[in-house]
Amino acid sequence: MELARPEDHGFDRDRLARIDRLLDERYVASGKLPHAQILIGRDDAIVHFNSIGAAREGGQAVDEASLFRIASMTKPVTSIAFMQLVEQGLVALDTPVHHVLPELAAVGVYNGGGGDAPFVTRAPAEPMRMLDLLRHTSGLTYSFQNRSNIDLAYRRDRIESWHGNLDLDGFVAALGALPLEFTPGEAWNYSVSTDVLGAVVQRLAGKPLGDVFRERIFAPLGMEDTFFHVPADKLHRLTDCYTLAPGKGRVMYDRGAESAWANPPKLQSGGGGLVSSALDYHRFCRMCLNGGVLDGARIVSRKTIELMTLNHLPGGSDLATMSRSLFSETANAGTGFGLGFAVTQDVAKSMIPGSVGEYYWGGMFSTAFFIDPVERITMVFMTQVSPSNVYPIRRELKTLIYSALA
Repeated sequence: MELARPEDHGFDRDRLARIDRLLDERYVASGKLPHAQILIGRDDAIVHFNSIGAAREGGQAVDEASLFRIASMTKPVTSIAFMQLVEQGLVALDTPVHHVLPELAAVGVYNGGGGDAPFVTRAPAEPMRMLDLLRHTSGLTYSFQNRSNIDLAYRRDRIESWHGNLDLDGFVAALGALPLEFTPGEAWNYSVSTDVLGAVVQRLAGKPLGDVFRERIFAPLGMEDTFFHVPADKLHRLTDCYTLAPGKGRVMYDRGAESAWANPPKLQSGGGGLVSSALDYHRFCRMCLNGGVLDGARIVSRKTIELMTLNHLPGGSDLATMSRSLFSETANAGTGFGLGFAVTQDVAKSMIPGSVGEYYWGGMFSTAFFIDPVERITMVFMTQVSPSNVYPIRRELKTLIYSALA
């Protein structure tokens, strides 16, 4: 890894050092996080990179080779893969989802029942379109939302389990037997939409989703450390992963040496299944920042990236108005949603320094990234503890990064 001089790219070195102190003193030394890694880029240069803490319990320090479960940071990758198919003319944003996944043709909208009673449904006012999957207006949900009889059914049937009994086709069939929470396009709810989008990609490409990712995105971009399951010769680089348990604090969720990610998942999750490194994901961010191309490898067109990073919520709305979600990887104020990314619409309402048009997302294990096409800044943050909404670390990191601009 080649590290540039911050001063040559408009950053104050001493102010960047505040980020390291924040991560070390407030989060890792205090035990809030097991480890932390931060990468800050401007244009194609890495201007700041730091790793803090042990990769594994009692083991070696986190370093640039460390691998992390990136969870929902998988979603932008799936969205890019879908847009590649749009560019080929194989599908369009307004294509009804059931044209590719007929298992969803008869799905209805919740109108009562659930729990121990049969569901009652009504016909949706509009069909679910590919656009709804990309922007989370599909009417689908997540089991962890804990807000309806529908997500209760998701939990009961374990349909989201990556190592359960369902592959992508079985997952889609299971969704086809459950109601939507609302008519597609009517509201926003963080959901399994991107997993369904992954099934669309797999169905149209005619090969497993992981193969599509590798052939169309990872290999061209030189992302050799990004995959659905960790190869045996790289397993020693996978970090330990923790969760916060009520009354117990931080407990082990997935030990790196014995990880579930060492085995191929039954369900290749386009919504959350990938493992990656900070350097690999930075290459993905650079491709997006550079208008769909990196080091001569064209992934999508410049106009496709521009389209993906516009706000696609109906009527130019924002999440504060449209969201019914009890949890997502963003604050709602000033935030729109594009084709796979949250998009900053109103910096003042967000109350965090940034730029209009900045796009970003995070993962359940507290990883995060953002891309600012105005200031040409990228950030990749890695750690491994869930849930991701306990600490205000993302807004703190953004504040310190922008305060370090010279």
